[in-house]
Amino acid sequence: MVAEEEAAAGAVPDVSGGLFWLVDPLDGTKEFIQRRGDFTVNIGLVRDGAPVLGVVHTPVDGMVWAGIVGDGAREEDGDGTRRPIAVRKPGPDGLTVVASKSHRNPELEAYIATLKVKESVSRGSALKFCIVARGEADIYPRTGPTMEWDTAAGHAVLVAAGGSLTAFDGSPFRYAKPEFRNGHFIARGG
Repeated sequence: MVAEEEAAAGAVPDVSGGLFWLVDPLDGTKEFIQRRGDFTVNIGLVRDGAPVLGVVHTPVDGMVWAGIVGDGAREEDGDGTRRPIAVRKPGPDGLTVVASKSHRNPELEAYIATLKVKESVSRGSALKFCIVARGEADIYPRTGPTMEWDTAAGHAVLVAAGGSLTAFDGSPFRYAKPEFRNGHFIARGG
């Protein structure tokens, strides 16, 4: 298991065996500090460089998004009501783009300017993956820094819901990278 806090303390296990957990007990620290509800708990299982299972939880409202790649994705509200979720196909009138509340930069804005955008939504933490996975947005581009524990759980939920996550050049987005540092990526719905 690789957890953000343990990795920061230098306690990094050997993940060369191909199967490991990535855990972020508080994703969206800025949102948490500012007392906004856009922070999550992320738990992702990675096998051979790709996420296969993910759970994203928002403690403020009790929502849970979960996905097993090849078996589908679902959400559960604070009352325990479960619903299957799936990505949507973009409409002809443009894309709904979801992007970071706290980590926007000129490179991201330049990329978004190349898209036909109907609506732009700002959210924090791994919630952006869940918004695309449940069909409320079409694309989540990221040009700011992230770590693997920030993305694995949401990545798995998105793929389980029918979406995809690639590097900006279209190559597969892989895990177990040096220092667990991610490059830029694009999460897409249908």
